[in-house]
Amino acid sequence: MKIAVIGQSLFGQEVYCHLRKEGHEVVGVFTVPDKDGKADPLGLEAEKDGVPVFKFPRWRVKGQALPDVVAKYQALGAELNVLPFCSQFIPMEVINAPCHGSIIYHPSLLPRHRGASAINWTLIHGDKKGGFTIFWADDGLDTGDLLLQKECEILPDDTVSTLYNRFLFPEGIKGMVQAVRLIAEGKAPRLPQPEEGATYEGIQKKETAKINWEQSAEAIHNWIRGNDKVPGAWTEACGQKLTFFNSTLNTAGLVPEGEALPIPGAHQPGIVTKTGLILFGNDDRMLLVKNIQLEDGRMIPASRFFSGADSSVLELTEAELVMAETVRSAWKRILPSVLEVEDSTDFFKSGAASVDVVRLVEEVKELCDGLELENEDVYMATTFGDFIQLLVKKLRGDNKETECIIDYVEKAVNKLTLRMPHQLFIGGLFVDAEGAKTYETINPTDGSVICQVSLAQVSDVDKAVAAAKDAFENGLWGKISARDRGRLLYRLADLMEQHQEELATIEALDAGAVYTLALKTHVGMSIQTFRYFAGWCDKIQGSTIPINQARPNRNLTLTRKEPIGVCGIVIPWNYPLMMLSWKTAACLAAGNTVVIKPAQVTPLTALKFAELTLKAGIPKGVVNILPGSGSLVGQRLSDHPDVRKIGFTGSTEVGKHIMKSCALSNVKKVSLELGGKSPLIIFADCDLSKAVQMGMSSVFFNKGENCIAAGRLFIEDSIHDHFVQKVVEEVKRMKIGNPLDRDTNHGPQNHQAHLRKLIEYCQRGVEEGATLVCGGSQVPRPGFFFEPTVFTDVEDHMFIAKEESFGPIMIISRFADGDVDTVLSRANATEFGLASGVFTRDINKALYVSDKLGAGTVFVNTYNKTDVAAPFGGFKQSGFGKDLGEEALNEYLRVKTVTFEY
Repeated sequence: MKIAVIGQSLFGQEVYCHLRKEGHEVVGVFTVPDKDGKADPLGLEAEKDGVPVFKFPRWRVKGQALPDVVAKYQALGAELNVLPFCSQFIPMEVINAPCHGSIIYHPSLLPRHRGASAINWTLIHGDKKGGFTIFWADDGLDTGDLLLQKECEILPDDTVSTLYNRFLFPEGIKGMVQAVRLIAEGKAPRLPQPEEGATYEGIQKKETAKINWEQSAEAIHNWIRGNDKVPGAWTEACGQKLTFFNSTLNTAGLVPEGEALPIPGAHQPGIVTKTGLILFGNDDRMLLVKNIQLEDGRMIPASRFFSGADSSVLELTEAELVMAETVRSAWKRILPSVLEVEDSTDFFKSGAASVDVVRLVEEVKELCDGLELENEDVYMATTFGDFIQLLVKKLRGDNKETECIIDYVEKAVNKLTLRMPHQLFIGGLFVDAEGAKTYETINPTDGSVICQVSLAQVSDVDKAVAAAKDAFENGLWGKISARDRGRLLYRLADLMEQHQEELATIEALDAGAVYTLALKTHVGMSIQTFRYFAGWCDKIQGSTIPINQARPNRNLTLTRKEPIGVCGIVIPWNYPLMMLSWKTAACLAAGNTVVIKPAQVTPLTALKFAELTLKAGIPKGVVNILPGSGSLVGQRLSDHPDVRKIGFTGSTEVGKHIMKSCALSNVKKVSLELGGKSPLIIFADCDLSKAVQMGMSSVFFNKGENCIAAGRLFIEDSIHDHFVQKVVEEVKRMKIGNPLDRDTNHGPQNHQAHLRKLIEYCQRGVEEGATLVCGGSQVPRPGFFFEPTVFTDVEDHMFIAKEESFGPIMIISRFADGDVDTVLSRANATEFGLASGVFTRDINKALYVSDKLGAGTVFVNTYNKTDVAAPFGGFKQSGFGKDLGEEALNEYLRVKTVTFEY
């Protein structure tokens, strides 16, 4: 199509470029006149392409279209007008001229927020959903028929800039191109705008942006962010007009301590803290403002309001002076009306607009490779001299927070530089153990030492419990709302996702986990778990109960679900991060504080997790992590009188001991996920290919170091030999190797002591008469590698038929064709009941067997299919209590009954 593009800005430029790429002929571009000698980006781009560019200062006078302007437009023969962003009034003679009419972009979900400040009002009104509309242009009142709409979620701290950059700009460009495509194909709809829900708001101006303090903290926050950056929400204080930017309601962990800032009309004075300016709504809730613009135009961190700007000037090195001159050239290009860029040259007073901020940031990021720079930084340092000082500080790393000093161990692995904490984490600080005691954590791939890790002592446990107790009883964790608690856990999950490659690499390094599996399961499910339980935080609720009335009075009885207090969590070594997440996410969602003891042989992801809790803003003392021995740290947690709950995953033997200690100390609440010998019954009427595939996974998943691994497979006689043949073929295809190699199926066992146990286990199986079909030995290479192993002819009395290997060892027994009840009796003849499985095409048989199997989880025609929403836990000596799902919350809550009489 022949298209006329009418508009301006980078947005208009991008739409123009994309339309040309789509093959459309842009016959003319109509944009705004040059300002201070600077051409608009849309016009500049079109001129490069030789497309006619028109810069009319106006299209009409006193409501009448200018004939010469309309004539120049009509001479182009456009078939469609595209208005991506247009600040001029375009006469209807032009709007209606093309055969396809005109379409225009509007940054709201029409009919809501008609008018020129739509993005501002979307935020000011606290809308939960935002987006954009492409509609058939009308007379400028934004009432034309709808062509296309796309919506997005409005985040709690979104500003005009973040919403525009995240969604409205990139998706808006795609939307405009899509709309033109629909028109070209004859598929573009014309949907009349509904009047229901329609709003029209005027342009936000500085004089109308004054803050009204007689409203809630959330409403004040919405007003500030809705006016950020233009025109800026302001108030009067300390004899001048102060404009506030970068507001947030996320005040979890903030203590309102600092110097008071009296604000006329405010419900109470603001407080300047080291984090920023705390303000209060008339509901006494807090919000935090991070930046303040003074009346003279200077932007300063709100935390420095009473101290003023930093007066220390850095002396630049020769390399930094060269960099400064390069950046000066960038300023000259952006500010062509400025003859000479001096240190005192102010970016905005020299004519720069918001579009120039984006350009400057992108140019400087390209010049200073790897530099983290945001639009906000330009507003914080508006003069050239201040801007260079800011860049130098960033390049030197002088602007980083140093509140928590972390002594990292750094390793270049998997094309990453791992930065791993290795000390205890107590009360929000990484500290050495009592007596500076340490131990070595070993890489199972080659047996090398990864690093020294602090070894917690009894006194360290006492310190951690004291920090957790103080955080629970006196800290902000117990005072913030459940919804705010959920926000922190969501943020923690986001940080885990941002660091997922690093976490997965540490799991491979420290636990021998195959990297691709670690990325999907060890780390991936950990992230999902925190997101799932973050969503539960504000949905934990009691109930009202009808009871017998104390006539003639009446009664009301209700229950409250409350956090227990300080919880101790002891996790195993097979899924170091995932097992931590399964228990810790539910524990924190319920409002508790926690002391975590990771397995001594796999402490590193737990300590990296501790670092991420700091970045997420989890208050100090809420999470504490103590690498160390079970006999010392685990025992002290079980015995400690201030610990009210123990969550444990590990062996049945240790679980019994913990249960006894919990009873004798202070009758702690306890949940145990213990050993297993999970049976998998495969009937002849199954889908054999799938049964082989899932049977392999049931045993060899995560090198067999899997709580619910199928400890014994029962194969119906008629398919037994074929099944074994297929399994052996699959085993031979498995790639044993470095867990960081992307084609590795099978990595090293977790640690050397476990490898020895597997060798002894196989030797005992052979001695008792079972047939070793393949494997059974250590792989002749450095590290703790063990061959995937298959035993057949395993009788019920044998050691390997009854005891868990916790390794890649498949134990196969036959059962007679059609003898369902006998095989069920054999499968249930164990003191364990963690998981089980059945493969059959017969739905009646599947239901019957799943009813009869005595295990906490039964898989039917699948295996290892766990999900964060489904409860997980065992029966009998496999323990009690649940991880995951709503049921897991109950493990970390207590129920209080409250009865009123009235």
